[in-house]
Amino acid sequence: MKLGFLYAGQGSQHPGMGADLYEAYPAFREVLDQAAAQVDFDLKQVSFTDPDGVLTQTRYTQPCMVAFAAGVTALLREKGIVPAVAAGLSLGEYSALHAAGVFDAATAVKLVAFRGKAMEQAAADRESAMVAVLNLDRAPLQEACDAASDLGCVVICNYNCPGQLVIGGDKAAVEKAAAIAKEKGARRCLPLKVSGPFHTPLMAPAGDALADYFKTVTFAEPQIPVLFNCLGDVKDDTVTIPELLVKQVQSSVFMEDSIRTMASMGVDAIVEIGPGKALSGFVKKTVPQVPVTAVETAADVEDLAETLKELVKENEQ
Repeated sequence: MKLGFLYAGQGSQHPGMGADLYEAYPAFREVLDQAAAQVDFDLKQVSFTDPDGVLTQTRYTQPCMVAFAAGVTALLREKGIVPAVAAGLSLGEYSALHAAGVFDAATAVKLVAFRGKAMEQAAADRESAMVAVLNLDRAPLQEACDAASDLGCVVICNYNCPGQLVIGGDKAAVEKAAAIAKEKGARRCLPLKVSGPFHTPLMAPAGDALADYFKTVTFAEPQIPVLFNCLGDVKDDTVTIPELLVKQVQSSVFMEDSIRTMASMGVDAIVEIGPGKALSGFVKKTVPQVPVTAVETAADVEDLAETLKELVKENEQ
């Protein structure tokens, strides 16, 4: 069976994520223990209980999420469940690259720990905002952004799925663009609780910091196709993975395009590796013909094995 793995991005984190998996599965536990040794805080405590309420802060969120994803990937691999193609939303792209063999789990966690701090620093002392815009097409929303650009930077930073786009940038410009979007027919404009204008040109300082840091990292060739956020597709030989990751942090995320590309590659099913089920919702709205299953808990792991068995039986009939 040909599977596509989709890895969740920042925003779906919550205290308790991975706690039951850590207790139940040695494969998950081993990865998380290795990941915890790569950071300067108690990764397991923050992930499992978050007593100080810091999990929503970017510098903590990113390594915790990637450690969780790497642990689930290792656990599924142990059960013979592996991807034929991988992608991830923003932060999740690092987990997809890990799944493809570009770097090991420890390196992935160190990379995103650095990335999280760089993104926080880029967003510091800047009044910014991100807003989800529902039920408005790309073209009129782009017109709204263009019309509001006199107040600062505002761009479409996430193309999530049909009917759900996200704009971000300077707060005043984003608010003006959202108001214009409503005039153009958007059903709702929902402010997002984020700590910075992610995937906008305002993140250029984080991109510069990553470019320097990547010079110290070895990137192996992917063993499976990876669909990149800023392309919505696989890369060609004219660009490197580090270049795409530098671009990713300050450019739009084409999640809908990536999902469509994954479906066009003939996957029989898509597995979302959480926490959360946001990407499963995107898949259902974008390629409803492709079955999708979210994996976050120990129960989900066992259910996935059974679900895949049933899909195999259906395909054989």
